[in-house]
Amino acid sequence: MSLRHRNAGRLLFLLTMALGTTSLKAQELHSLTIEDAIGLAKKNNLSVRSALINLQLQQQTNKAITAQALPSVSGTAGTTDFFQTPVTIVPGEFFGGAPGSTIAVSFQPKYSASAGVQLNQTIFDGQVFVGLKARKTSIDYYQKAVDLTVESITVNVYKVYYQLVVSKTQMKLLDANIERADKLLRDTRVMYNNGFAEKLDVDKATVQLANLQTTRSNTETDITNGYLGLKYLIGIPSADSVDLTTDFSEADLKQTIFLDSGYRYEDRFDYQSLQISKQLSEFDIKRYKALYYPTLSLTGAYQKNAYNNTYDFFTRSGNWYSTSYAGVSLKVPIFSGFEKDANLEKARLQASLVDNQIENLKLNIEYEVRQARNNFYAAIGTMDNQKGNATLAESVYDQTKKKFESGLASNTDLTKAQTDLIEAQTNYINALYKAVVAKIDYLKAIGKI
Repeated sequence: MSLRHRNAGRLLFLLTMALGTTSLKAQELHSLTIEDAIGLAKKNNLSVRSALINLQLQQQTNKAITAQALPSVSGTAGTTDFFQTPVTIVPGEFFGGAPGSTIAVSFQPKYSASAGVQLNQTIFDGQVFVGLKARKTSIDYYQKAVDLTVESITVNVYKVYYQLVVSKTQMKLLDANIERADKLLRDTRVMYNNGFAEKLDVDKATVQLANLQTTRSNTETDITNGYLGLKYLIGIPSADSVDLTTDFSEADLKQTIFLDSGYRYEDRFDYQSLQISKQLSEFDIKRYKALYYPTLSLTGAYQKNAYNNTYDFFTRSGNWYSTSYAGVSLKVPIFSGFEKDANLEKARLQASLVDNQIENLKLNIEYEVRQARNNFYAAIGTMDNQKGNATLAESVYDQTKKKFESGLASNTDLTKAQTDLIEAQTNYINALYKAVVAKIDYLKAIGKI
């Protein structure tokens, strides 16, 4: 190899190593409790951030509403150059002409300039006053939308986080079963080589081990995807690593059983949001009623004007003339083609819809709470049964294995005992996760998430 080729290869190797080192440095390990994960989700999740932006948008809208009640001050300035000055027709006799004749006279200088300040102040406008009163309620509405978004993200984080925690137990059980299956295969091969087992027994053990290895591989993929989902929810790079440090026990799950089964509608964010919607609909009715009231405003101006046939306004010889005024303007609505009536009736109907939504939500909350409580109790019972069944299946497997090693049980008996154990453990894992989900759903239903 030529020197040039060796140098090029070395440069490519160093560049690859440098990129690899940069990539490794960019990755981080996040050790997360469940509280840490929820905190990151509240901070980083795009849905939460969008809800916060909507809140900020409403804050700016409120500032615009406030501005309608404040004075409006504007400055004006302008200048005009008449190429042809306008004329006025006057009787010619004013200037010595014959009676009945007319003459065109221009009273307008060629140049004019003006500068001034204008003031407008609303004294009374029902719509503006209703808008001012509704500002806090509108902020509360968007804040409640933030709370609802955070609640939804929190529920998802809880479920994904604890599913991954449960998957640790699942992987331990799978590894233990693979170890058992591998030992069984090795023992069966020894027995086959010594004439105490058939080739069919070896094949069965081989299939059992392969199935378990495939299950483990699929489970690993599901867990990897679960971690990707958690990273997405909490807003950290998908390339980073995550270590979940919060664990839970079955005793922790059962604690909710002893809580008071009572609940309050007011604890639910969606109920709170509808109550605020009801207040906003009432403000809407007041706003349209205010259209029937007169509006009163104060106006005023101070202005300087100058006129001349030469453009010397900004010299000492320029003459400026002042004018100023203040006035009050009253506007009384008389007839608008029934538009106000239609809008007011629409606002009242919208308020009725909100009332119906509140009543419907109450019924739905009652349904959700009862269903979630029933599911929770059932899930806890199933979890206990499946745990006992898995323990029993493991005991049966151990006893069958001892009999098999003593020649008192067949390979078929041992294979069946192992299959039953795997099924029982799978059912237990599923029941454990369902119990976790049932508890989260129950806490959400009663507004305690």
